[in-house]
Parts: sequence; structure tokens; C-alpha cells
Amino acid sequence: MPTTDAPDAEATAAWHALPAAEALAATGSRPEGLTGAEAAERLKRHGRNRLPEPPRPGPLARFLAQFRNLLIYVLLVAAAVSLALGHPLDAAVILAVVLLNAIVGFVQEGRAEQALAAIRDMLAPRAVVLRDGRRMEIEASLLVPGDVVLLEAGDRVPADLRLLAANGLRAEEAILTGESVPADKSAEPVEPDAPLGDRTCLLFSGTMIVAGQGRGVVVATGGATEIGKVSAMLADVQTLETPLLRQMHAFARLLTVVILAVSALVFGIALLQGRPADESFMAVVGLAVAAIPEGLPAVLTITLAIGVRRMAARNAIIRRLPAVETLGAVGVICSDKTGTFTRNEMVAGAVLTTAGRLAIEGEGYGPQARIAGAAGGEPEPGAAALLRRLARAGALCNDAELKQAEDGQWQVLGDPMEGALLALGARAGIAADAPRLDAIPFDSRHRWMATLHADGEGGRLVAAKGAPEALLALCASEATAEGERPLDAAAWDRGAHELAGAGFRVLAIAEARLPADGAIALDAMPPLTLLGLVGLVDPPRPEAIEAVAECARAGIAVKMITGDHPGTARAIGGQLGLRRTERAMTGHDLEALDDAALREAARGTDIFARTSPEQKLRLVTALQAEGAIVAMTGDGVNDAPALKRADVGVAMGRKGTEAAKEAADMVLADDNFASIAAAVREGRTVHDNLQKVIAWTLPTNGGQSLVVIAAIMLGLALPVSPVQILWVNLVCSVALGMTLAFEPPERDVMARPPRPAEASLLPGILVWRVVFVSVVMAALAFALDLWGASRGLGMAETRTIVVNAMVAMGVGYLFAARQSRGTGFSAEGFRGTPAVWIGIASVAVAQALLTWAPPMNRVFGTAPMGLAEAIACIGSGAALLVLVEAEKAVMRRLAGRGRQQGLA
Repeated sequence: MPTTDAPDAEATAAWHALPAAEALAATGSRPEGLTGAEAAERLKRHGRNRLPEPPRPGPLARFLAQFRNLLIYVLLVAAAVSLALGHPLDAAVILAVVLLNAIVGFVQEGRAEQALAAIRDMLAPRAVVLRDGRRMEIEASLLVPGDVVLLEAGDRVPADLRLLAANGLRAEEAILTGESVPADKSAEPVEPDAPLGDRTCLLFSGTMIVAGQGRGVVVATGGATEIGKVSAMLADVQTLETPLLRQMHAFARLLTVVILAVSALVFGIALLQGRPADESFMAVVGLAVAAIPEGLPAVLTITLAIGVRRMAARNAIIRRLPAVETLGAVGVICSDKTGTFTRNEMVAGAVLTTAGRLAIEGEGYGPQARIAGAAGGEPEPGAAALLRRLARAGALCNDAELKQAEDGQWQVLGDPMEGALLALGARAGIAADAPRLDAIPFDSRHRWMATLHADGEGGRLVAAKGAPEALLALCASEATAEGERPLDAAAWDRGAHELAGAGFRVLAIAEARLPADGAIALDAMPPLTLLGLVGLVDPPRPEAIEAVAECARAGIAVKMITGDHPGTARAIGGQLGLRRTERAMTGHDLEALDDAALREAARGTDIFARTSPEQKLRLVTALQAEGAIVAMTGDGVNDAPALKRADVGVAMGRKGTEAAKEAADMVLADDNFASIAAAVREGRTVHDNLQKVIAWTLPTNGGQSLVVIAAIMLGLALPVSPVQILWVNLVCSVALGMTLAFEPPERDVMARPPRPAEASLLPGILVWRVVFVSVVMAALAFALDLWGASRGLGMAETRTIVVNAMVAMGVGYLFAARQSRGTGFSAEGFRGTPAVWIGIASVAVAQALLTWAPPMNRVFGTAPMGLAEAIACIGSGAALLVLVEAEKAVMRRLAGRGRQQGLA
């Protein structure tokens, strides 16, 4: 039996078997709710009403994880051997490179973790409770066991509740039970062993109230709720290994083997040439450090984290960093309709009366709108009078409430359809000013609602609304501008079908006038007069229409998968600009298809209606079987399999359950399809920037390596010392290479087809450029070395020239690498970004210190140089840029000629 203060975990299973009064007493609460002091004390004891976060690694574990890379292991071994051979400076510089990369990666990952932790605060729902006997609205996270919560249609249940009272209450529990039909709820207890779906006196956190009103006491919060138990099972979803990560791991293994093999060969040759062993080893250490792109893991993390930050600004919260890159390869987006493609705001868009059809052109729930008659002009006086009469009845037969937020936006408390009727009343210029005396709430069995009001003339007014076929059966007459006449039911049936065919949800509105003692009852309703039909629609978001068009230009197929009516789905699909809207497949149609037929249907159909979560999973699997990279949206626990199966699972932030968010890779804070399209754009940008980083890092590292290899092979003195190579690598990797992670999207980023999932990390053109740039850099380095020697400069002065030239060449090549599909010789190319210019300025300061600061001269073996030498260094960077741009122009010309021959 529960305690008298608050429920304990073991007793929660028995709440449905207790009478309402006993349940309330067992929580230590009262009908008027807790006091503020009691709630505060219980909040301290039970904690916030939030699902517990899955365990995450601590700061130390995250920091140590930055070193988990094969290339980093090689560097650490090199540092240890360098120290053992008596070269502490070289070992210290190697460790500085590794440590700096680890710190940068750790900081950026920490920022990403902070963004993910903010999801719950950004999306905190609200709840209406009784505190100190007063009705108030609070954050749902502040609910505690014993709180009395008030609910009505349209509300999301904020915690597990034991109902104390219910009036026509029905809850959509599909996210928990899988039942597609809303469950009827009452305050009566049920058997102790009743299964979850039959516990009709309980409301479960995360489910939705679809009809009626209710009052319940909180019996479980946070992880103790039923949804929390399911969420706990899904919280340990494994991180996906994306194509990029697989390729990076394979690349690291291959590069390590190649570097070690080449280093061993060069070491052997150096020994055969008679060089001292320790000198030969330090040269090989310089070769290894020059060749290893030790900054690449950190740059990968930083680039992904920057993508996370950019997406967060667009209301797309990334839960797993690798999903950022996967978004760039998405070829199919499967999306829900309501709230994602549409506003999730019902609008009365059309009214049909005996005077004709009126168009209501307004947005949201505000009072501003344009009302147009059949010809598009002002409605006739008779039509306007009928509209006002209908709008008043719709506003009276209503349990919702409209309020204006601080930002000026109107919001609905209650059923969105009822909110649309209230907005219609305001737009028609009427006020619901008749006091309510009685009501028959909506129920799925009779499918209408009626209210009784005191009329200002001493009589009573009945206002009713409901499904056309149900309400027409209660009507004996219809209203006209001249008065009432017998009902033409067939004409109204045709009108209802026409509105439904246009994508509207149709409600019939009726009224009746009664004497002062008149009453209403479910089985004794007076004959009603039909006032007209209202067409309600959740209009598409303008930004979603543009996003669908952008996806089409990007070669991304968009599929609408909804539980809504096929006609409504097709109408919205047409407004959105989906390609194939002439047909909508239903879940029933899908059940009849085998796997092969389903793959064909998934490929050739854009709209799927009346689908269940299980059918969503089948559709995702079928699309993946066709080779597509699929992004999938979902909001319920039962959507978790499809979210996990999809390459990128996208959970709805506002209407989604915590379980869905745990199963997803991305959470939409605004439930907006445009945010998915924007995230794909950012994903493509992230991949482009990663390619730019690789395209810059490998050739510059290759040039440094080739200098060492060539010098040893030719029996020459090294143009740069090992510690100087470490310096170049440190400066270039940190200050220059990471600037490419901040590059903005290229102009054609959403004009290209999706990238194949298994596209090579090192395409042929990049392999060629690594060789080309490496050879040019090495040639220029040796040329400057010979030039310095010919001028009688000492080894320190000559090596200083070569070190500065290699950094300058890194800067020059940076401008070429930034424009992967264009030329660096352009205003856009030279304009750069703030990150680029900050990086170049940092490098300039570092090189000035290396060259002219006496302490740096002593540590790194450098010497001051003159103006002519400085100009030669800068010229080498410009020369590399010119040569690479010439090579790019030749390659573009050859590629264009190849395409022309292919077309011929």
C-alpha cells in the first residue's frame, strides 16, 4: 500500500486498483492540491520530473579518449624514444603537439555536450496544477507526487496520474501501448492485475489527451513513470559508425603502416650511409611527425562540433556527433506531416453556409484575417450574417481558451480545432458572451458536442458541433439569410465531401433555441438548425515549402509518412510541392505487399497515410534496401525502432517523447521540416570542410616528409632539423589546418546530388594532388636551401629560410584548398573568413618569434634573416598557390573534356 506522503516505487503498480479518494489520500494530498511549501519540500526529495540522462563519461575519461588513435600512439612512442636518446626538446615538442590537439578536441566535445544537455531546458513542457487551492501553470519538470493536475483536450500528460475525475476523457496512448485507437478514461478503479492498456483510471506521462476534461493526482514522476521505464531501455542506444568514421579508421591504419614502413626503410638507408644511429633515428622521428596528420582527429571533432553548433542555431540539436556528417549523404527524408510540414495550428480556412462558400484567409489563432466571398470580394450581407451566427455557436460550444503571449503570438490552451473556432469567432467580430448552463462533452460513440447557454432574451440557446454525418442526424432544418427551411441532407453531404477532398477536416455547426426551462440530454436532444460547415486545416509552413523545393534541387527525395487521412495528406503534399501527389498509399495497402513490392512502392510513392510505427519501420528498411541513406522522423516510443534503423533518426522536440529523443540522432526543437533541410545543408558543409582539411593536411605533411626522405636518400644534410619539422607541424596543424573547419557552405552545396555513402575518402584527384603538392613543396624547399648556401649563409640561417618557406607554402596552399570547386584567384577566395585571417596572423606572429626572438633561436636552432630572405619565403608561398591553381585549371579542363566525350 502506498505511503501517506508520496508514492514509493514498489507501490506504483497498485494505483489503478485504489478508489480515487484512497489514492489521493495515499499521496498525502488533498482535492485542492499541495501547498507551495509541500511542493518545494517534495521537489527536493524526489528531484525534477525529468527522465534520467544516460550515463556519460566524465571529464577525465573524455580527455583520455582524445588519445585513442593509432597515429597518436605512434607519436607517443616517438616521444618516449626521443627522450630515452637524450633529446628532451624534441620529445617535449612532440608531446606539445599531441597535448594541444587533445585539449582542443576535449574543449570542443565539452561544448557539444553542453548543447545536448540543454535539450531538456529548451523543450520543457508546461502543466496546469492546483497549488494552494489556486489554478496555476508551471514547468512540468517542477511536478511532484501529490500534485493535482488539470487536463483537457490537446494537453500532453506531464506525469503518471491517478484520475480523480473525468468528463468524456480520452487519451491517445499509442506511444506506450501501441493501440491506435484512443483509450476511454474514467476515475473508477480496475482489477490489480489489469494490463497496462486496461488501466483506464491512469494517465501516463507523454500521452496525449484527445477529448474531454480530467483531474488527476501525480503518482509517479521522472524515471519512475511508465514512459521512463521504456526510455531507460532505449537510453543505451549504440553510437552509429558512419561511413566517414569507418573510412577514417581504415585510413589511419593504412597510413600508420605506410609511415612505419617508410621510416624503417629510411632509417636503414641512413645507417648504411654511415650516419650516427641517434641522429638517424631523430631524422626518422622528424619524418614520422611530418607525415602523421596528428591534427586530423582533433580537426574531425572540431568540424563536427562546429556543425553541431550551427545546426543548434537552426533548431536542430545533434545528439551524436557522427550524425552531422551522415546528414550530408542523406538521399531520402521520411517526415511526418503534422507540425513538421505544417504549423500544427488548426485554421478555419473555409465556411460553407446556404449563402455559399467563404474563404477565411488568416494565420494562426489571431483575430486578423480576410474573409472573401465566392468571387473573392467582400461577402454579401446575408452570408456575413450567417457567418457570424455560425461563428458564435462554434465559439460557445467550446472548451478551449486563446491567450496572447508576450511576443504577441496567440496560443491555444486546449483542442487546436476548438482554438480555430474561437479564432473564427474573433475574425467574424463576435464574442462568446452567453453563460454556459450545461454541456454534453464530445464522445467517440456519438461524435458531437453540445452546450446549453442562457440567452439574453430570457430563453436558452443550444450550440452544437460535431462530425457532419453525426450532427446532420440531429438537425431538422437549415439556416438561410431569410430564415429557416427544411434540411437538405444530401446537399450538405456533397458539401462535406468537397471540403474533405480539398484537404479540410470538416465540422458541422448547429444551434437550437429553447424556452427558459429548456434542457439538453444525450438521449433527448431538441431538433437542431444546421448553420453550416467549417473546413479546418493545418496549413503547410511557408519555410517547409521552400525546404522541399531545396531538397528537390539537391536530389533528395522527400516522403510524407503520416497517420492522417489520405485526402488530407495528398492536399498538403500538393501545396508543399511533393512530386507524386496523385496517389497516397495507406497502411492497409502496405500490409498486402511483400518485401520486393514494398521496395518498389517505397521508391515510387511520396505519400503514405494511415501508417503505423511498424509500417514506418518497414518503409525505412525498404528504402535502405534500395541503397538510400534515410533520415526518419518520429515522436513516440513505438517509433524508436524506425528511428534506430534509419541512418539519421530525427525526433520531434515539442511533441516527441523522451524515449524517442533518446533513440534519435537529432532532435528538432521546433518540429519544423525546414530544420531538417537546413541540417542536411550543414551536413554537406561539414563533409566538404572535412574533405578540405584532408586535402590541405596530407599534401603539406607530404611535402615536409619528402624533404626528409629526399635528403637522406641523396646523402644530404637535412634542410630542416627534426625539432624544426615538429614546429612547422605544430604551427600549421593548429593555426592553419583548423581554420578550414569554419568554412561557410559553398554556393552549390544544395545543387549537387547526395554523396554516395561509400564514396572514397581519398578520391583519385586528391591522391594526385598529394603527390603534386608534396613534390612542389620539397622542390621549393631544396631550392631555397641551395639558394641560402650559395649566398654564404650558415646552416642556422638557411634552415630558418626553409622553415619559414614551408609555413608560407602552407598559407599559400590554404587559399587553393579553400575553393575545392572553384579558383583561389577570386574575390571570394582572397576575402577568406575571420578564422583564416586569425590563423594567418597567428602564424605570422609565431614565425616572427621563431626567427627573431633569441630564446627561440637557441631552442630551435634558428637565426634572424633579412628582407630578401623574407621576400623569398613569401614568394615560395605565392609560387605554390600559382602552380596549384594552374594544375586545378588543367584538371577541370580535362574533366570537362571527359564529360563531353562521355555524352558523345
